Amino acid sequence: MPANEAALAVDAQCVLGEGATWCPRSGQLYWTDIEGARLWRYSPVLGDSRSWAMPERLATFALTADPQRLLLGLATHLAFFDLTTGVTQSIVDVEPGLNTRVNDGRCDRQGRFVFGTKDEGEPARPVGGFYRLNRDLSLERLPLPAPAISNSIAFSPDGATLYYCDSPTREIRACDYFADGRIAGDRVFTRLADADGEPDGSTVDADGGLWNAQWGGARIVRYGADGVETERVSVSSIQPSCVALGGAGLDTLYITTARIGLAGRALSQDPYAGGVFAASVARRGLPEPLFLGEPA
Repeated sequence: MPANEAALAVDAQCVLGEGATWCPRSGQLYWTDIEGARLWRYSPVLGDSRSWAMPERLATFALTADPQRLLLGLATHLAFFDLTTGVTQSIVDVEPGLNTRVNDGRCDRQGRFVFGTKDEGEPARPVGGFYRLNRDLSLERLPLPAPAISNSIAFSPDGATLYYCDSPTREIRACDYFADGRIAGDRVFTRLADADGEPDGSTVDADGGLWNAQWGGARIVRYGADGVETERVSVSSIQPSCVALGGAGLDTLYITTARIGLAGRALSQDPYAGGVFAASVARRGLPEPLFLGEPA
């Protein structure tokens, strides 16, 4: 099927760009450079961007009910961050004593934050976990298989399906997700058809399609709710890492990328690696769910 082509929007040169998140309240895109330990924000209307230094590697984050506050998934713990003052307030440590760090995460439709971890060893082993930070700030482990590298966390429009993956397996999984927090029916949603690439970050559109960034494959693939590919967007950077549907009509696909592991000729052939790319698509996104917990 024909592929759309994404164009460079921000030449951010992130070491490991990730966590693309569109904020409809401000009309701005947020993302993180994990290895650079920086939070980024971009205004497509003004065409400018800014960034904040983080106290440690920032892997994932979520918008909250307060427009000036984010929930941070830092490498070792969760915290609140005040965009106005730059003050960080710790919430809870994650997997203390293990050689893992926080990785991918998204909020569910009930305002709770679901995230996973990854092994920091080489090669990564399936020793991490999937967790949920509840609105009362309690942390619970979810009954899902231990991942080596958690990714692709997203929710169906009605919130009744949770998508997730362990990237090295090259498959995306789905399970039934209940409003009271129960999980059941874990199953394979789709397996990557291409010979290259691994599933990374995902988002879901208003039609229930899952858009997945495929690391090492220079592409974004959309799957229908039945797990069958419907569309794809090519990226002129080999390591796309996460996606968000944003813009005024929620029909611009924003894509973060990374330059980690690229050097010499590989980097010279991929000069905008670590940038943010954008493509117009024939689908509309959904407003990003907010984390509804409050600081103690």
